[in-house]
Amino acid sequence: MVMYKIEYEDGNARVGKLRTPHGEIETPFFMPVATKATVKTLTPEELYSCGVKAIISNSLHLFLRPGLEVLEKHGGLHKFMNFEGIIFTDSGGFQIIREGFFLGIRDEGILFRSPYDGKKYLFTPEFSKEVQLRIGSDVAMMLDYCPPYPVSYEEAKKAVLLTSRWAEKFPKGEDKQLSFGIVQGSVYEDLRKKCAEDLARLNFDGYGIGGLSIGEPKDVMHRMVEIVNSILPKDKPRYLMGVGSPLEIIEEVKRGVDIFDSVFPTRNGRHGSALTWQGKVNIRRGEFKNDTRPLDENCSCYTCQNFSRSYLYHLFKEKELLGMRLLTIHNICFLQEFMARLREEIKEGTLEKFAREIERVYR
Repeated sequence: MVMYKIEYEDGNARVGKLRTPHGEIETPFFMPVATKATVKTLTPEELYSCGVKAIISNSLHLFLRPGLEVLEKHGGLHKFMNFEGIIFTDSGGFQIIREGFFLGIRDEGILFRSPYDGKKYLFTPEFSKEVQLRIGSDVAMMLDYCPPYPVSYEEAKKAVLLTSRWAEKFPKGEDKQLSFGIVQGSVYEDLRKKCAEDLARLNFDGYGIGGLSIGEPKDVMHRMVEIVNSILPKDKPRYLMGVGSPLEIIEEVKRGVDIFDSVFPTRNGRHGSALTWQGKVNIRRGEFKNDTRPLDENCSCYTCQNFSRSYLYHLFKEKELLGMRLLTIHNICFLQEFMARLREEIKEGTLEKFAREIERVYR
């Protein structure tokens, strides 16, 4: 069965359809992050109202809490969080560069420690896949070695060698779950090429590009994406992990990326920063105290249809949780509208013109 089909192209940008156990989704698309089985402050109904069809959770976090037994009692993650859309799960490899989890690297996998009770767990490629199958996600990301930035060439080379080895062992071909590989290599061109070549030979359903957007210069990230996408199979979806700003999304779509995720819209929303068609707006600024206009006059979200900038300013001034929720709703809806517009521009062959419009307001 064909899982991914490209239907339109504009340069290296493409519009396609990805088929998963919980439905079909048009690419390019953006996934809000639901690390611990929730997109912070939002209900599933609010996600649906914004047009969200896919989210990403973290299998390591969910393995530790609430645990596989609880998830299986509910019939899997979809029923546990009452989300009917598509769910990706990350393997936990990214937690290597996060304090509190990582203990060490072994040839066979990653040794993690639970920050809750101190217990140690060895995640191998096979065990990571088993966890994600039991969680019941639609797409499982392979166990990868994600080094921090900056990192030495030798450490990045070790990460590539282990990631490639684990990619071979990561189970594939499960009808009820797609498997995605993840290309590592930090900012070293030869390592990115090697990892992409190694993984391209394996029968993954799609490919993640990991270890970027973690502090490296933007032009370096662009170059790494170009190298990787020139090697990965054209007929498989490409997922740039951890990128979520409008400007970066459009730059990478132009380079052939199909899938994105990031805490960017939700974290910005909780801190009073809104994404609009006129650029970013910091609603905490005093200039909005008496502003009766909606946050974005071109937005159809619940927040923009019902509340003024003045009211949102008031909520943040008073540290009311509703302000965080309303800006989070807006930012998630904005990015979904942005992705829909982006897909239409690709279909019409006008992506470059749209990119220049976005660059003018988000530079």
